[in-house]
Amino acid sequence: MRRSIQLIGHRGARGLFPENTLAGFAGALALGVDAIELDVAVTADGVAVASHDPALNPDQTRGPDGAWLAARGPLIRSLPAAALGAFDVGRLRPGSALAARFPDQAPRDGARIPRLVDVLRASPGVRFVIEMKTFPAAPGRTVSAHAMAEAVLDAVDAAGCADRVTIESFDWRGPLYLRRLRPDIGLALLTDLRRELQPRLWRGGPRTAGQSVPHAVAAEGVATWGPQHHTLTRSRLAQAHRLGLAVIPWTVNRPADLRRLIAWGVDGLVTDRPDLARAALAEAGHPLPVPLPASLLLAAPHPVTAG
Repeated sequence: MRRSIQLIGHRGARGLFPENTLAGFAGALALGVDAIELDVAVTADGVAVASHDPALNPDQTRGPDGAWLAARGPLIRSLPAAALGAFDVGRLRPGSALAARFPDQAPRDGARIPRLVDVLRASPGVRFVIEMKTFPAAPGRTVSAHAMAEAVLDAVDAAGCADRVTIESFDWRGPLYLRRLRPDIGLALLTDLRRELQPRLWRGGPRTAGQSVPHAVAAEGVATWGPQHHTLTRSRLAQAHRLGLAVIPWTVNRPADLRRLIAWGVDGLVTDRPDLARAALAEAGHPLPVPLPASLLLAAPHPVTAG
């Protein structure tokens, strides 16, 4: 049996279930993943919640009356956490670009935007990769990188799960600040091509300018690099491994890409389709994570019902 490659469900399992929801996380666990990746925003009252977008997305959000939002909604940072409970994010808007992109996503009407602490408390033993979403070029869209790191840390400590989380970001300021606060928490640094071309903005200063990306990650003392999968080459992967980095590319959905990266020897895969990734891993002779009961997360606040 070959060594294990981590299988990480992106936003739960976005290709199959509503993203960043308890129902989506439960669905991914039932398929069998090593960890759940989720995104974080922070509300007006300082609560970390699971959301990829800094504002409510009209392609996946309905109001209290059941009607789709007519336009992009308010920034999450402008709303108290309790107000988010009025919005249903359990279905993709018919005819939207998102619905076309994820035709196999099964709706879960009634799904809400959960608080991070509720997700962590409802899932004993489950590993989470928490992406902090801040935008150096548009700082008004979210709280600051430092404030988000502190809100995430509050949730992690309240849930007592510092030993089973990894915290990551494209905006390196957040993880590096968190390392100063809590060096015991695992970190990862994310990159894509656009952000690689703007190192001063996304890496928080000129100290990493001119280095290869693997060298820049290693120089920060962080053990895991998360590159966009189509920017990863075999030479970059080999360089990162020589530097002692774990390399976990995102977001890998096509079977051909899954097979190629598995053959190259990546350390993990972030995917919207854990079902396809499991098939590719099994085909290559890798051990698979054990499925967990789908009911694991459904007893948490804001229960969901099938649509």
